[in-house]
Amino acid sequence: MIAAAALLVAGPLAGSAHAEPATPDLPAELVAAISRDLKISPQDYLQRADLAQQIAAFATTAQRQFPQVFAGAWLNEGGQAVIALADGPEIDKARKAVQDAGFVAKDVSKSESTLRSEKNAFQSWLKDQPADVSKSVRGVAIDTVNNTIAVRVDKAGLPMPGFVDPAQVIVMPVPPTGSEEANVQQAGAVAGEGPRALAAGDAYASVAGRMSLRCSLGFNGTDGSGNVVNISAGHCNPNIPATGGANSPGVFELVGSENLGSQVGSFQKSVLGAQDYSVISINDQARDRFSNNLVRVPGAAPIAVSGVAVPVVGAPVCKSGSRTGFSCGVVNAVDQTVQVGERTMTQSFSANICALPGDSGGPIVTGTLALGISSASSVADYPICEIPNLIGLITGNAPQLFAQPVSVVLSDNPGLRVRTS
Repeated sequence: MIAAAALLVAGPLAGSAHAEPATPDLPAELVAAISRDLKISPQDYLQRADLAQQIAAFATTAQRQFPQVFAGAWLNEGGQAVIALADGPEIDKARKAVQDAGFVAKDVSKSESTLRSEKNAFQSWLKDQPADVSKSVRGVAIDTVNNTIAVRVDKAGLPMPGFVDPAQVIVMPVPPTGSEEANVQQAGAVAGEGPRALAAGDAYASVAGRMSLRCSLGFNGTDGSGNVVNISAGHCNPNIPATGGANSPGVFELVGSENLGSQVGSFQKSVLGAQDYSVISINDQARDRFSNNLVRVPGAAPIAVSGVAVPVVGAPVCKSGSRTGFSCGVVNAVDQTVQVGERTMTQSFSANICALPGDSGGPIVTGTLALGISSASSVADYPICEIPNLIGLITGNAPQLFAQPVSVVLSDNPGLRVRTS
């Protein structure tokens, strides 16, 4: 499903579940979110996340070997790996490869290459439409599970090209854009506390002059020169034109929820347009505090990142943010185009997860793998997640979190790495 997107920025949600002894590496807060949101065990979460990456690797090979018949891959609701195949040359060989790998083969009418052509054709068609039509179309994605493309619009009754299934035109109004401004005060010294490690999911404030934004730290890493960095959201930078220079906006830790602590770095690079990410350069005096591979709810036990993943439809994912903590869902669209404010985000993925202002820039994991950076939410105007979650249960329109894939950030920045130890 494609949903309306509003920018996120700038207390963990409470949950109750008993951590199982077989999963000592998952903190209690994450176990609670898995149980509450996914209704599966921590073991199932880890197994499904691993299986999703297995079919992602299989799909990469299948796209190359069987380009005319491969039609997508996903995990179904039961956690089974499904590979879709369209009729064409070498269909029997492709089906045998799927079965030999232990996956389920599903026959469909359109190959992935055909679906991509339809998505591109829709975008070309949209460019020639009058403004009242083009501005009302807010996103398009390949719906792998239903073997079609899906279009999100602001209002019903818009003309559509003949190859778009009317059942896949989803009417969902655009919500207000979430506030990004943070009122932060200078913090005094914290008695008895030394410098603490800073991990993905912890809060920070970005400051440019009198403008300050509250966001969440993303994954810790290193750049091509071995310098310590943090990978967060592009829209968390309040002055992108100044990035990388002497007046580049500063990044400050937050003490408590509102007080500005010490400066830990500044923005080295920020991209906001088709992509949404920032590389934050960490000051020398703070580098040891960022030399970890941890993701957590602020102030709680962490999960250790073990690698980098790619988005797969149906894969279980969990985000951490400094405002709403851990919450989980499943990926429902990959490589999608979605309108966020006045910009068009491409190559994004989405999941049915609630996130609110303050969560932007925070980490999204699948299993223990780094997957994405929180970018935009369909419910950024709500004060708490319980409200849109309840509305979603009633209407079927679950909150949607749109994300920047970490794999794309790494591909665009040779030498950039997510810390895994």
